[in-house]
Amino acid sequence: MDPDNSKQQRYRLRVRNAAQVVCIARHNEPHKRTVESLNDVCVIENGSLIVDLNGCIAAVGAADEIDKHFENASFDEDIDASGMTLLPGLVDAHTHAVWSGDRVHEFASKLAGATYMDIHKAGGGIGFTVRHTRESTADELYCLLVDRLQRMVRAGTAVVEIKSGYGLEKETELKMLQVITRAAQTFRDQITIVSTYLGAHSIPQGSTAAEATKDILERQLPAIMKTKADGSLQVDHIDVFLEKGVFEREHSRAILEAGQHCGLELNFHGDELTYQGAGELAGELGALAVSHLEHVSEAGIVAMAKRPTFAVLLPTTAYVLRISPPPARALIAGEVPVALGSDFNPNAHCLSMPMVMNLACVTMKMTMSEALVGATLNAAAALGKRTTHGSLEVGKQGDLLLLKAPRWEHLIYQLGDPPIEAVFHAGRRVFFSSSASFPCEEKKHTA
Repeated sequence: MDPDNSKQQRYRLRVRNAAQVVCIARHNEPHKRTVESLNDVCVIENGSLIVDLNGCIAAVGAADEIDKHFENASFDEDIDASGMTLLPGLVDAHTHAVWSGDRVHEFASKLAGATYMDIHKAGGGIGFTVRHTRESTADELYCLLVDRLQRMVRAGTAVVEIKSGYGLEKETELKMLQVITRAAQTFRDQITIVSTYLGAHSIPQGSTAAEATKDILERQLPAIMKTKADGSLQVDHIDVFLEKGVFEREHSRAILEAGQHCGLELNFHGDELTYQGAGELAGELGALAVSHLEHVSEAGIVAMAKRPTFAVLLPTTAYVLRISPPPARALIAGEVPVALGSDFNPNAHCLSMPMVMNLACVTMKMTMSEALVGATLNAAAALGKRTTHGSLEVGKQGDLLLLKAPRWEHLIYQLGDPPIEAVFHAGRRVFFSSSASFPCEEKKHTA
């Protein structure tokens, strides 16, 4: 709690008397990466929290202390959270949320035994989505994205990373990034968006990896950075699909180094289907994050721990593809900070971070505390948002999730439909449960 803030008379929000206030971290920890720290989640029993008029957390602490210091203050919204739990808004560190053309027809093929690469080689998978996304207008893609963002917010997501990557040529990649930028600006009062350029998501039909890399380096990336410099495009990270038969190590390195030279953070796919030395490359380049890592090596884990590079694990992908999940326990033992993402895309249609956390616990043997940190503090840090998001600490943005349960574990335990009562962005309510309330006693019916 910051006692100086008590001098301010009016505040945007007070949430008081919560059974638990789950701060996640203390003393501005940048991330958690050891077993001990990941399982040391800061929880205040019977706590309160205040958000100032700028949308930042002004105070958090025991309810009686907050009441005493702010007894003369007024609040635009004052919520009695007795019996409920307050948590940070969730952070989804990896999505492909801009696309058209669902792939529901491919799900049966996967259930029948077709692999990701079988479908890819048959013209499905990413290639199918690329064709539909190229044909869609920016307005059509934007409307699809808006619906997805609204569903994410209802599931408690406060920060989301969104990639391009279904264009594979300059015009459509720019179109996708412009849609992401438009959404980031229009919905900045509801959700925070981090934008990633993924021109190297797949090899365009009729092209080679060398030709695709040349197009990215000589046409796509210069055009994107020129538009970004004009102030009309938000691009924060660069990504590449480092995989056998797609962009292998030589071409991936060239693309990542070019993006790094342009000032973009490196946040790429690696070691998903086969071992490609993604962890080692991340360590060499000082990457911010690597996603997937189902086949990361021991040497890769050592390399990632140096910066450290964040491991963004995506349990939905392994679940849908029925492949071995990423080695979360080995990464944690190696002190690589683990974050989580939904990998929302036409292949893994999941918009819910609570569902992702449940899968992380069941399929990757993470503890609930580790999953919660992975979906808050560590995910925020993996997106370059560690100073503003991911924990309930004074000075950070007041992105909050109010759970209608006395303990935070219900967010993960109640599979598929966690009791989210309300979601706040910068202290303003952006979702409130509208579920009907039914009486406890049975009504007597007469003939």
